[in-house]
Amino acid sequence: MKYPVTLVESDEGWAVWCDSLPGCCSQGVTRDEALANIREAIAEYLAAKAAEIQGDAAVRSVQHEEVAV
Repeated sequence: MKYPVTLVESDEGWAVWCDSLPGCCSQGVTRDEALANIREAIAEYLAAKAAEIQGDAAVRSVQHEEVAV
């Protein structure tokens, strides 16, 4: 699955966050490091959400979609 991310360069390196996952962010000294770190952060975020959802017996499925506006 693909997730859009935003990268911001500063004197201290790169900040990065996933636009569609609130609070999912990371950083890196280089752009490549920041991208590797956000990939890991997204995977961990999704795993935590899946574990949270599994505890809710009323949830039948979770789906993600990208829409253009």
